[in-house]
Amino acid sequence: MKKQSLLFFTLFSTALFAQEKNFIDQPFIETAAKVDTLVSPDRIYLTIILSEKDSKNKISVEELENKMASKLTSLGIDLKKQLSMQDLASNFKKYFLKQQDIVKAKSYSLLVYDAQTASKVIVGLENESISNVYLDRTEYSKLEELKLDLKSKAILKAKTIAKAMTEPIGQKVGSAIYISDHTTSNYGLAGAAPGIVVRGMSKMKVNETYQPLDIEFDKINVEASVNAKFKIE
Repeated sequence: MKKQSLLFFTLFSTALFAQEKNFIDQPFIETAAKVDTLVSPDRIYLTIILSEKDSKNKISVEELENKMASKLTSLGIDLKKQLSMQDLASNFKKYFLKQQDIVKAKSYSLLVYDAQTASKVIVGLENESISNVYLDRTEYSKLEELKLDLKSKAILKAKTIAKAMTEPIGQKVGSAIYISDHTTSNYGLAGAAPGIVVRGMSKMKVNETYQPLDIEFDKINVEASVNAKFKIE
């Protein structure tokens, strides 16, 4: 049994060595290419925290909930699709536990699709005595399709570079014999902003014309990079 295992290992190693040798013996050119682009986020997540503490315990969380729901509905927000309750456990100690003072509170996540709507939400809720509105994160909904498109452009760019390097010396680039994808997956980090808080804005006066806040979110950088080896013919 041991002899058979040793024979199999020897044959397997020999086959790998032969493949590697054949690969190295071929004339080839190796290139690397990277392409990137910036996209505006189209999924903006806001965290809304309702706390009796903010109104000095004059307004209950239930009343704040009703005010929030009414205001968001008036702004065209689909509450069933765009609003969800968060687990407050992670935020409880940070925001609402002051020595022995335990404050009744609720936390919601709101999804909006553009910066203008986000600004309307922030101003509208502020005027309903709801000022704890945080930008949680931003995303781009068609990220996967964009990544594939960039990878296609990156490999074409790699071949173009190979041609530019071989044509001056009278040689041609053949088929690819090796392609390696070095694309990273941390795309949305550029749009993440968990520490941003908007609070303390002045309320609008009666009959005052609403002007959206001039909010603009950072664009998300998406990139793809490849290494490739092409035959030289």
